[in-house]
Amino acid sequence: MPHSHHSHSGQFCRHAFGSLEEVVLEAIKQRFEVYGLTEHVPRYRPEDLYPEERDLSLDDLSKQFLSFLNEAHRLKEVYASQITLLVGLETEYITDDDFSHLQKLLKDNERRIDYIVGSVHHVSTIPIDFDRVTYEKALANFSNEEGVYILGNDQMEHFLSAYFDAQHQLIQQFQPEIIGHLDLCRLYTPSLDLRQYPIAWGKLIRNIEEATRYGALFEINAAAFKKEGWTSPYPGKDVVGLIQEKTGRFALSDDSHGPRTVGQYYLDVADYLVHVGITELWYLDCSSEPNHNGRYISPRRIEDCRSLDRTCLNGSTMLLNPITECGGVRCFAVRK
Repeated sequence: MPHSHHSHSGQFCRHAFGSLEEVVLEAIKQRFEVYGLTEHVPRYRPEDLYPEERDLSLDDLSKQFLSFLNEAHRLKEVYASQITLLVGLETEYITDDDFSHLQKLLKDNERRIDYIVGSVHHVSTIPIDFDRVTYEKALANFSNEEGVYILGNDQMEHFLSAYFDAQHQLIQQFQPEIIGHLDLCRLYTPSLDLRQYPIAWGKLIRNIEEATRYGALFEINAAAFKKEGWTSPYPGKDVVGLIQEKTGRFALSDDSHGPRTVGQYYLDVADYLVHVGITELWYLDCSSEPNHNGRYISPRRIEDCRSLDRTCLNGSTMLLNPITECGGVRCFAVRK
């Protein structure tokens, strides 16, 4: 089976379902070779809690994340003969304090965090992926120097620029091994052509060039297929083309939120890879030497994968055939 570098469970994420072990068992059932466990880092302001977390304290969130690390490493050991589990985290960047806390979290758990999925979910402290109303609030938050709210293309230009500036700060400071859902900023506007916003497009070019320079992998995130209006994973075709132009490298992620969504939409991803001309995939693997962040993990190219026409999305020469049901979702069956 293929690999995935981004996942969540209901045990440690209130908007997901199922236990972490159930997610792992489903990944084993679907014959994943490498599967990344990457819960969200804690948030550190009461106003940043989501409605389903209102019964939790900030201390609860911090303890929950440490419990995730404990459970993930337990599962990593228990199932080591059946699957390679990587233990990572997905970032949050709401205020600068989040970076300070993340720095401490990484230092305190130095050998327990294999890698970082670098994601941005907020613009000007407002969530952009919670619901459309909140997204529109984030969009409406932009005004010009005189305090007059900006409308139309100028407003979107400012919004996108703020998103890519936040992403750039994350890339600069933490150099995440995986760049998470690069164009999440257009979740509610999937047909938006980012090239029509030259300032924001220039900032995106800057981000891709910097991430490519230190060796990041850009995830092809299958979860976008379940979003209204999306006919591709993240990132969209225009952004994929830019990553290719800058010689960036791609990795697979299902961004599952429970066992039912492990491997979901990977058949659609396979078609998309062919459509956009991606002929090479990479994955993260444990390494005996530290990487640029001092973590013992490094990218590896999937061998014998010159054609991605629903074939060879893993590191062997197996062929992948579509089947209708696999844990309740579309996925790949493996044929020798």
